[in-house]
Amino acid sequence: MNKKSVAVVMGGYSDEYVVSLKSGQLIYDSLDRNLYDVYKVVVLKDEWYFLGENDKKYAINKGDFSVTLENDEVLKFDVCFNIIHGTPGENGILQAYWDAIGQKYTGCDFYQSALTFNKKDTLAVLSKYGIPSAKSIYLRKGENINIDQIVEELGLPLFVKPNQSGSSLGISKVKEKSELIAATEVAFKEDNEILIESFLNGMEVSVGVIDFKGETIVLGITEIVPQNEFFDYEAKYEGASEEITPARIDEETTKKVEEIAKRAYNSLGMSGFSRSEYILMDGIPYMLEMNTNPGFSPASILPQQARHYGISIMDLCGNEVEKALNK
Repeated sequence: MNKKSVAVVMGGYSDEYVVSLKSGQLIYDSLDRNLYDVYKVVVLKDEWYFLGENDKKYAINKGDFSVTLENDEVLKFDVCFNIIHGTPGENGILQAYWDAIGQKYTGCDFYQSALTFNKKDTLAVLSKYGIPSAKSIYLRKGENINIDQIVEELGLPLFVKPNQSGSSLGISKVKEKSELIAATEVAFKEDNEILIESFLNGMEVSVGVIDFKGETIVLGITEIVPQNEFFDYEAKYEGASEEITPARIDEETTKKVEEIAKRAYNSLGMSGFSRSEYILMDGIPYMLEMNTNPGFSPASILPQQARHYGISIMDLCGNEVEKALNK
């Protein structure tokens, strides 16, 4: 049998590249070597390279995403397994490039990636499908910030977050009016657009949704119990939170969350891994955001949910490759 060649593409241009390298390693280790020849490709701002024997680097030819090895052997990949968090792998840039050169890849298309990376636009689209979210105010860098009006409209506490950023970078919880300007400055360091959202006082849950063997399934609902004020970078990646799968919610609420999470996934025309964050308030799930390339290191939520659901990481990753091959 002719094995297909799979490049696990990791890295990225943002601070999330560290997490992406861990995610990429798990996928690299998990893909079935009886079916695939598996390779590592790292995409960074300064260089794109193939990692060969003894971690020797070979430059990627951006004309067709191939690599020239020793003896002028050219390696082309049947599929790129995209596990870049943040730009350029989670906001559509890499997908649009791969589409242009005819390279197959896992996950959703460039449009879905670009849309879901933009929190404001995602929530606006999903509101048309009856999916609720927090009240919010959208600001561009340089626009006038009317503190009194914002607080009057949204109340305190409130959240200030970059519109397009991952891993909870640049998010602040504002409890006093006097903290608002400083919080906007932190968010504007990550993005030129920010969202200021009303505080939803409830349980945060993280919901993994994938299309597996032709069916949209909810892998699991994980309850997030942060030790910090909210589920920030430290809580996500440095162990400062408790993650409970399945979440401690009743059957009726579970069904409601599963239904809304599936509706959000299907309404956006999603494919591949996704992890959405919701706040449950009075039994209603309010959507915060959707991640289309969520963390996939051994400690990450999605692999935990897959294990709990009963799908092995090998099968989960293999399913993605097969879908990409048959696109």
